[in-house]
Amino acid sequence: METIKNIIIGFGKGGKTLAKFLAQKGEEVLMIEKSDKMYGGTCINIACLPSKRLIIEAANGVEFTDAVNGKNEMTTMLRGKNYHMLADEKTVTLLDGEAKFIADHEIEVKTTTGEVKQYCGERIFINTGAVPVMLPIPGLAESKAVLDSTAAMEQATMPKKLVIIGAGYIGLEFASMFAQYGSQVTVLDLHEQFLPREDDDIATAIKHDFEDRGVKFELGVKIKRIDQETVYYEKNDTEQSIAADRILVATGREPNTAKLGLENTGIELTDRGAIKVDDHLKTTVDNVWAIGDVKGGLQFTYISLDDFRIIKDQLYGTGKRSLADRNNVPYSVFIIPPLSRVGLSEKEAQAKGIEYELKKLPVAAIPKAQVLKDPRGLFKALLEPKTGQILGVVLYGAESFELINMISLAMKMRIPAAILRDQIYTHPTMSESFNDLFK
Repeated sequence: METIKNIIIGFGKGGKTLAKFLAQKGEEVLMIEKSDKMYGGTCINIACLPSKRLIIEAANGVEFTDAVNGKNEMTTMLRGKNYHMLADEKTVTLLDGEAKFIADHEIEVKTTTGEVKQYCGERIFINTGAVPVMLPIPGLAESKAVLDSTAAMEQATMPKKLVIIGAGYIGLEFASMFAQYGSQVTVLDLHEQFLPREDDDIATAIKHDFEDRGVKFELGVKIKRIDQETVYYEKNDTEQSIAADRILVATGREPNTAKLGLENTGIELTDRGAIKVDDHLKTTVDNVWAIGDVKGGLQFTYISLDDFRIIKDQLYGTGKRSLADRNNVPYSVFIIPPLSRVGLSEKEAQAKGIEYELKKLPVAAIPKAQVLKDPRGLFKALLEPKTGQILGVVLYGAESFELINMISLAMKMRIPAAILRDQIYTHPTMSESFNDLFK
């Protein structure tokens, strides 16, 4: 059995960045990836970048088939770039295959060519990401109309009628995108309340804008079964049905641990099936770490990148950086217009009994929004009454995915809202809205 200093399982954001860093330090790295279509990880191949490319193309009026072809060209280019980023390093070995633990520091890899190889790793980093959750709905597995989020972006033709199961953020991004392309979209969801994590005024505005574009919502439903292209569901104790060309299941993602053979190790899982880690991303086995979605928590590629920074600091730094430092992480939902948030929402502040000063600004009052021909939305900010520090901001409106990073930085550096209020911004821009939002 060959011994390798660093074994990384999964070519995702945190893992590939770590591999490159270690290679530049002259360290030996074995990178294992089960598919040559996933070099670079989920984000560039089947998630963030291809989905956002399709969303932008929809907003630009590009035909669906042309948009998919352009998306495929982009992902192929990025995949090749990521491959060479590691393959061209002298101390990195890329191995296509599926890895399984046979002991705490020993793995077996069944390669794509059918070989079985075994390795012992002095350090092992698990970076296998997450996979779509497919609910145990009768008929779901047998239906040829059912898609997951990956297959939804590979369709050769646009579905004229689309049913989406799940009104979470992923489901809404696809609903927004396909509606923009011209699909007739219906969204089914178990919850009675739309976007329960968001403030009621924000959720109401988003739902109104979706419905204004023809998207239909059926909330508080229980999916009973799927019969090929028909979904049967129960609402108000009455069974109903809806037929569609395609049925997209967008009911979340779960850590990808099922085939890792963790039962052969001392690596423990959380109640939700994620790999249990401490604040330094160490598992319950020495010199084995977990990076990215597989460890649970926020499923963002920028979280995986920050996981790399934590591990880098342990191997070649002070070791002080940890998950405890990770506060006020921003996120964006790329619907049209986009929703972005960081820190406390008004609903959360009220639930925790935290005093706040509320600031609101309708997006229609921002000159750049009129230039962009999209005045929809609402900006909200919560400030600490005595100090003027920003407790949280919700931005539902054009270009919010750029603005939220400025807010996140201000919160991290404890810059009070008055500084953003009095800042000189270029004009016309969406960022100058802070002059008015923080008045």
